[in-house]
Amino acid sequence: MTNIKFGTIGGGVMGEALLSRLIAQKIYLPSEILVSEPQLQRREFLMEKYRVNTTANNLQVIGATEVLFLAIKPQVFESVALELAVAGDGKQEHNGETANRKSEAVVVSILAGVPLSKLEAAFPGRAMVRVMPNTPATVGAGMSAIAPGKFVQPAHLELVKRIFQAVGEVVEVPESMLDAVTGLSGSGPGYVAIFIEALTDGGVYAGLPRAIAAQLALQTVLGTAKLLQETGMHPAELKDRVTSPGGTTIAGIAKLESNGFRSSAIEAVKAAYLRSQELGK
Repeated sequence: MTNIKFGTIGGGVMGEALLSRLIAQKIYLPSEILVSEPQLQRREFLMEKYRVNTTANNLQVIGATEVLFLAIKPQVFESVALELAVAGDGKQEHNGETANRKSEAVVVSILAGVPLSKLEAAFPGRAMVRVMPNTPATVGAGMSAIAPGKFVQPAHLELVKRIFQAVGEVVEVPESMLDAVTGLSGSGPGYVAIFIEALTDGGVYAGLPRAIAAQLALQTVLGTAKLLQETGMHPAELKDRVTSPGGTTIAGIAKLESNGFRSSAIEAVKAAYLRSQELGK
């Protein structure tokens, strides 16, 4: 295969979300993308739906000229890295031009708990960027934090930002903050989903049909987030605006406060942050 610019190892949910948006926004043509995926059924699905190139051989992706995207499970990282490193060494000995071209491509990892030090040791001299995306990326509303390694050049960084802006918003942080990012935006969709479910159950308790309660809860959370985002209003200001003296909202807020709603949310982020630190050791 020639003219492969974007090579990805792993064709799972996040890999598919990214490549679908890259194609839709014409950042890459389907013919410029190669996906390595061990499951035949998955390869056939990706090839049929997106017209991308697929393979079961990880070694074929190392020729990608712009991006090598790692979207595998952390526990298989070492075996995959060893496989690619051996192949890379072989190419360098027999074809210096290919090795030099390969080394210009930035390696992008979304592997939780695998630090830049381990990634850079596995791919010596390669530009490396760690990314912590989240599941709303699958609908183009993700939040991704990127942490560049020591060999990353400005052009690499701009390319990675452009790629992840295709699935949502992007912030750049030092790697030391990625565990905190994991605790907040990485795990956050789970917290928000529970809150929406709880709001729905509250509506059902108050007498609403579940379908209507679910629609009200979902749109309330979505609309509130959009309002805060588009106006730049502080959440506390919005809370004050909708809280009238002796009204219904303050009664509900008082109950949330008496049950430790804020502290529970803080403790959830803290627990996920600490767990992310543990997994990275």
